[in-house]
Formats: sequence, C-alpha cells, structure tokens
Amino acid sequence: MSSMLQDSQLTDEVDVVWLEDLSDLDYVRQALDKVHTRRGKPRYERDGRLIGYTNLKSGASSDPDSGLFARRTFFLLPHDRDKQPTGPYEVGAPGEAVDPRTIEPGKVGAKTPRSQRGGATEIASVGT
Repeated sequence: MSSMLQDSQLTDEVDVVWLEDLSDLDYVRQALDKVHTRRGKPRYERDGRLIGYTNLKSGASSDPDSGLFARRTFFLLPHDRDKQPTGPYEVGAPGEAVDPRTIEPGKVGAKTPRSQRGGATEIASVGT
C-alpha cells in the first residue's frame, strides 16, 4: 500500500506498541500492511527490523475479499540512519519516514526537523 497514509485509513486503531526504545531513533518508516489479526505482533517479512505496530479495536472490519486487516507497522531497513549514520540518509529521510514521537493511534506520524535532517540534538542546540 502507499506510504503516504491518511488519518481516515487509521480509524480502527486503538494503540501503538513499540518493540524498541525510541530515544535514539530520528525516524521510523511506516506502512499499512494486510495481516490476519487485529491485535498482537504481526509477521514481519521485510529486510531490517520491526520497531512497532498498531492494534485495532475489536470491531474492526477485515477486507471483504481477502479477510485481512489493514494495520500499521513501523520499521527500519539496514541502510537507515540508525545503523548507518553517514549512509544515504545522513541528511534527509525516506518518503515514508516520520518522527516516532509524533505517532498516535489513528493519526499519521509527522515529518519533523529531526526525522528529515537528522542530528536533532545539534539542530536544537544551535539556537541556544
């Protein structure tokens, strides 16, 4: 599915589950995946690692054709900034990248100076 999500696609979300500490992550990638369950850790079939996921409310509907549920997953790939700080995303970020501190159930995460440029600590200290 598209990496450019809309809040209207996330109305059945009830909570976000993080599998890692977010304090050192400038961004996470988010995607809307089709999975078999409303709740619990979904199967992860990408390179890299699963950072978090959303759970859906008990009455959430599945796709009538496939029977699958659309749930957000948050992940990082091996070449992302957390593992390769001087790699391709030393400055900038992938299109689906958002600041994990802005993610809430039912709300698409936001792009922030931290997620898009990196080095948020240095950016914040410039004006002080």
